[in-house]
Amino acid sequence: MSKYKLVFLYGGALALLLFLLRWLELHFVIMDHALELYIGAIAVIFTALGIWLALKLARPKVKTVVLEKTVYVNGEFVRNDTALAELNLSKREFEVLELMAEGLSNQEIAARLFLSLPTIKTHAARLFGKMDVKRRTQAIEKAKRLQIIP
Repeated sequence: MSKYKLVFLYGGALALLLFLLRWLELHFVIMDHALELYIGAIAVIFTALGIWLALKLARPKVKTVVLEKTVYVNGEFVRNDTALAELNLSKREFEVLELMAEGLSNQEIAARLFLSLPTIKTHAARLFGKMDVKRRTQAIEKAKRLQIIP
């Protein structure tokens, strides 16, 4: 065992010396290329930051809005005559509102009611004033909410 003890001692010393040389070589390589290593590290950090920011900004901000509307099945609609009376709509203005709700244009409403286009526009303007709205879609939505039209 004593003759192998010397071999193990020399082998261990050579391994330690080899480890020390590799460590010094690595140390000198790092010292010689320190600037390049710092630039590379900064490049990696900014690349990761750019990818993270792009993913954060590119992701759409989805906001779910739940709208609850009353849906009437055939035969269940009951006109709210009280709300209709409060609006004080004439019979012709009410007819124009119903035809607007069907999706007809002013020209089509004029043809259906056998009236001129300026007359329909006048009825629509008075209807909007009485309902306190600015557009046809607002008038239809308000009329449906008040249960004046189905």
